[in-house]
Amino acid sequence: MFWITGGEELVAALAAATGWGWLRGMEEQLTHPAWHGFHAYDLIFPLFIFMAGVSTPFSFDSRLAKGFSRSRLARKAIQRGLILVALGVIYNNGLFRTDYETTRFASVLGRIGLAGMFAQLIYLYSPKKLLYVWLAVILIGYWLFMAFYPVPGCGAGLFTMECNPASYFDMQFLPGRLYKKIHDPEGLMSTIPAIATGLLGIMAGQVLRIKTNELSENRKVLTLAGIGVVCIVLALLWNMVFPINKNLWTSSFVLLVGGLSFLLLSLFYWVIDVLDIRRWTFFFIVIGMNSIVIYMAHEFIDFEYTANALFGGLLEHLSDPAKAVGATLAYIMVQWALMYVLYRNKWFLKV
Repeated sequence: MFWITGGEELVAALAAATGWGWLRGMEEQLTHPAWHGFHAYDLIFPLFIFMAGVSTPFSFDSRLAKGFSRSRLARKAIQRGLILVALGVIYNNGLFRTDYETTRFASVLGRIGLAGMFAQLIYLYSPKKLLYVWLAVILIGYWLFMAFYPVPGCGAGLFTMECNPASYFDMQFLPGRLYKKIHDPEGLMSTIPAIATGLLGIMAGQVLRIKTNELSENRKVLTLAGIGVVCIVLALLWNMVFPINKNLWTSSFVLLVGGLSFLLLSLFYWVIDVLDIRRWTFFFIVIGMNSIVIYMAHEFIDFEYTANALFGGLLEHLSDPAKAVGATLAYIMVQWALMYVLYRNKWFLKV
């Protein structure tokens, strides 16, 4: 949440102000590649789906132990998924949009909702030992579909924006407007492998839920990290025939971001839970506790105007590079202040 609430702009401003090479490199990593390839910024979106998966064994298993029925939990998962789809449509188009042809229905929130929903339903109704089978079927099935389905006018085996089965099916069946006219990065077909991202998160959550007398905390860290390394190696191998591509959410992309998510989870679990070094996390907790609110607020609240109204007079006395850095910091802190008010009053948007 920090990066999408202004963190990348802060890095860009610091890079421009200092000219430091490592900041320039970091700035480049905080952008998306044009098509194939991977930058660190590509990890943010799938991390939301992954972390929703991590929480699933904790929330569902505890409720099942209290006597909740699977059907009741399934209804809750479906409700949450559909609400996120609706919020995504509102985020893209605003309220009361009636122009069907120009309405964009696919969205980031919609993908988080649908991928998380289907992953949770699989977890609820499938034997736990079959989760790995589901993961393999989804990833291999999507690869075979993308590699061998013949797109009219293009043929099979092409992964360009113009000629790939996911874009073709979205143009045929996804209603309204596509984000890139001939392709939507949050389209219908590429949502299917995103379910696997949620399943990887669920598997990580299962590791964390193992009792410490069966698997020590340090062993959990090593297990999570080991799974992460295996996923990354498989992703790089698969990349040779099925390119890593966030726009298509390719199977190699799923394994790469899943592996990195496992590594990050193992690192933060070790630092925060095992070593109990957590005071530094408060700044990020305030943002993260209302992630949907701050994400939606960007579309409806002009934080930049507020930041300039509060701090613009002070910033006028600085040089242009320092002014850019200060303006970005002010922009971030205005958002954080709003989130802190919500956090302090325990006002949390729960879907």
